[in-house]
Amino acid sequence: MKHGAIFDMDGTLFDTEKLYRQAWLDVAAEFGEEKNYDLPKAISGTNLGEESRAIVRRFYPNINAEAYLARVLEEVRACSERKLELMTGVEEILNFFKASGVVMAVASAAPVEVIEKNLTRANLRGLFEVLVGGDMVDNGKPSPDIFLLAAEKLNLPVSECYIFEDSLNGIKAAATSGGVAIMIPDQVQPNDDIKKICAAVFPNLNEARQAIMEGRL
Repeated sequence: MKHGAIFDMDGTLFDTEKLYRQAWLDVAAEFGEEKNYDLPKAISGTNLGEESRAIVRRFYPNINAEAYLARVLEEVRACSERKLELMTGVEEILNFFKASGVVMAVASAAPVEVIEKNLTRANLRGLFEVLVGGDMVDNGKPSPDIFLLAAEKLNLPVSECYIFEDSLNGIKAAATSGGVAIMIPDQVQPNDDIKKICAAVFPNLNEARQAIMEGRL
């Protein structure tokens, strides 16, 4: 078994990726634009910084990208405060790792204050030694920076870390980092090219935990 585990947050720990997906579409309408259903897939996992602004400009050249991103984040935060649901298997895998002495981090494109707030609301904050937000790195996913920083803060080589992700950008970042890239698809299923760079793909964290317990990962 590896000594560390790094988790993405939205769509991996919390069932919030669907909120982002809906917000990308609904907010476009607020700005007077047609909904573009390719945008959520393209932007998922990015750190809401310059890379995300560039993606917004590509899809919506006439929108103020910074204002659009701010409005999306506001909408998702409001929805999360009303109802924050865990993904299947979250508590089981976190408790398993904790009991096994595996140190854990969250590495999410969201700002670190949002990570802290969500984990605290879900009574999960005490399980994680390290939190790394998208506002702590210059280059967001698919760059590996966020996972390399999380491993560094865990005092582990990234090769000693399982990395759990749901998005295509996230899994590209995980694989490039040199960690054990495990995809738990949520809104988007992996294509053949993505499957090739994953150590494994599971429908939920319970099945990932079982594979680790059995020594298959």
